Amino acid sequence: MSTQTSLTGNGDQLKTLVVVFLRGGADGLNMVAPTHDDGYYRARPRIAIKAADATKLDGSFGFNPLLKDLAAPYHDGSMLVVHAAGSEDSTRSHFEAQDLMERAGDVAGGWLGRYLRFRGATTTGALSAIAVSRALPESLRGAPAATVMRSLEDFTLGKGGGPLQNSLEKLYAKETDALGTSARDTIEALRRIEQLRNATYAPAHGANYERDDFSQGLKQIARLIKARVGLEAVSLDIGGWDSHITQSAIMDPQMRKLNAGLSAFYRDLGKTMQHVTVVVLTEFGRRLGENSAFGTDHGRGSVMFVMGGGVKGGRVLSKWPGLTQDVLEGPGDLPVTINYRDVLAPVLQRHHPQVDLAKVFPDYELKPQAVYG
Repeated sequence: MSTQTSLTGNGDQLKTLVVVFLRGGADGLNMVAPTHDDGYYRARPRIAIKAADATKLDGSFGFNPLLKDLAAPYHDGSMLVVHAAGSEDSTRSHFEAQDLMERAGDVAGGWLGRYLRFRGATTTGALSAIAVSRALPESLRGAPAATVMRSLEDFTLGKGGGPLQNSLEKLYAKETDALGTSARDTIEALRRIEQLRNATYAPAHGANYERDDFSQGLKQIARLIKARVGLEAVSLDIGGWDSHITQSAIMDPQMRKLNAGLSAFYRDLGKTMQHVTVVVLTEFGRRLGENSAFGTDHGRGSVMFVMGGGVKGGRVLSKWPGLTQDVLEGPGDLPVTINYRDVLAPVLQRHHPQVDLAKVFPDYELKPQAVYG
């Protein structure tokens, strides 16, 4: 039996939702260029992605060349691009927009935390939710259980962990209250993480993870998914998308990270991707017109990506409004024509059909989009 096989299986393979937040307001217009729309090229004479350079998607849109590896899951039918997507809130403040999007409205706690509370499941493991971060993101606040860690190496009791862990096991072995149950779950999680840390991990199918934090975070998540530790929700970020000045210098490194990380994760998981959904989103997009510093200012609509099992991919889902002056919003922004909640809702329902979406997204009338076939 291989090391990897011996570590897999403490129950059925659960469905895992991986949420990637592009912090800083990612420019969806240059990530997925509307190559069919002359308004795009008129507004961005110096920074637009040329149609000949874009990776063709559906005849109307094309991936930025730095996202070309995402064409594999897209053309496999496993990735959906959602354009002119975002929040109904028109704030251009990063902090406020991120906060509102992660809470999904003016309510307490985060939408991902509420999903885990109201998903209809009766049990929650110590590793049901993980934030690959230094702090718990707002989206996971209120979750029944959530763990923050940068890597598997961080998830430990530190020096002398073995004796301390044994002592904790004895202390909580006969406790029947919620604290005892939580403690035993945590101890079991520590044991399984210790097994994984001591095992050599070789990504499958020739996948190669870069050394940056995003790719390495996805590598840790792939290990946990394959180990069947009960992982249901993951949050991780790529920051640094605020491209007011010299946009290519700001965005190009971030797009390389996104492209390399997602493509390696997709390749590594192989058939296991049928149990996984990755959602990529950002707090808002950028203004249509370029500014005098070869950058773009805060805007409205942007893109979302949905990748995983059952996704009706290989298409761009959009209620494209056009880029003429009469349809642009405010100072010249792509309007939001698809609300991000309407993309998330069918994903959550596919993972847990009994989820109470009215509690996950309160005070919002859902209009679920056709994410799945």
